[in-house]
Amino acid sequence: MADTLTISLDPRTLTGKKVKNLRKAGIIPVHLYGQGTDPQTLQCEAKTLYRILSEAGMNTPISVSIPGQGGQKLTFIREIQWHPVRGELLHVDFLNVDVANEITAAVPITLVGDAPAVHTVPDSSVALLMREVEVRALPLDVPSEITADISLIQDVGDVVRLSDVVVPEGVAFLADEDEVIARLEIARAEVVEEEVGEDALEMGEGEEEAEPEEA
Repeated sequence: MADTLTISLDPRTLTGKKVKNLRKAGIIPVHLYGQGTDPQTLQCEAKTLYRILSEAGMNTPISVSIPGQGGQKLTFIREIQWHPVRGELLHVDFLNVDVANEITAAVPITLVGDAPAVHTVPDSSVALLMREVEVRALPLDVPSEITADISLIQDVGDVVRLSDVVVPEGVAFLADEDEVIARLEIARAEVVEEEVGEDALEMGEGEEEAEPEEA
């Protein structure tokens, strides 16, 4: 389970095209929706959101407080919009969840360990084929990542499957356990063509230049 972060979001009155004025003032529009709450249009200082985004992945629980509303809401970041050219933060969606109800989340897969085959098979490397896996778990049980041990790859043809991964307590994989997470790949040898001399290109290899026919 990832550590819970905290953030305060303020009510927002500006909507539509007017939100560009918020962004110019360093304020980012935010949307909160989900279990047990009505959708709310909110806002937050850009520097605060940038800090939270740098610390929280999509599966890090975030405790949200809203002035004028009692208590705190347990949320996850579900959508981040960036400007396609300037790369500036435009909008963030927060999903409110109930700690007692399971949710579905996509969790990134990280390779750990050392693959013996890499040291014995020339020009080989381990390729990650499955970068994330769908899981179902209680909100506070969703892991920040799933680790797959590549020490199982000891020879050509060896792979790491989802069934080889230790499932964290309280977490269930939704993908087929036969799915391949990682495998050994061997680089294809480059074929180097022999250079052909200029004379051979002009006359053909092993042939003499033909005399011109008399008229």
